[in-house]
Amino acid sequence: MVGGHRAPADADRRMQELHELHGPALHRFLLRWTMGDRQVAEDLLQETFLRAWKNLAQLNADLTTIRPWLFTVARRIAIDASRAKQARVAEIGVGDMSDRTTGVDEIDRMLDGHTVRAALATLSVDHRQVLLEIYYRGRSVAEAARILGVPEGTVKSRTYHALRALRSAVGSGQPQD
Repeated sequence: MVGGHRAPADADRRMQELHELHGPALHRFLLRWTMGDRQVAEDLLQETFLRAWKNLAQLNADLTTIRPWLFTVARRIAIDASRAKQARVAEIGVGDMSDRTTGVDEIDRMLDGHTVRAALATLSVDHRQVLLEIYYRGRSVAEAARILGVPEGTVKSRTYHALRALRSAVGSGQPQD
């Protein structure tokens, strides 16, 4: 001991031993408290060990005997966290309000339909057919392949290239920098 305090290396060793002896059991205990939420349980475990570290000088030299104290600290931290969460007003993400409308805008829907139809007209017949089968009629790749008389791989390839061409014709809808 130096000036009534344990040396830092001794504290590190004791904390390592404390974690090895009690960490797994405390983690299981906190998982039950958090109903299986691993992230919250790990945060609570970290807070428990932080409190142990702050009180390390006052703890019994025999670390095997302080498990009840650790469980009490962990339980209190879990209760406090639960109460704090209940006391907070639920946060609702506002997000980007520019893409939200107040109702169905028939003009926008008509313009979108016109834009898509014009873009579809620029595609090859093969690309239009595959998009029609997959997206408009809701068919699987296997069903579309059978109807179009082509292999499934061809349907996948045509769908990929048709969507790229369609996206290019319509525009990505993302603002350009």
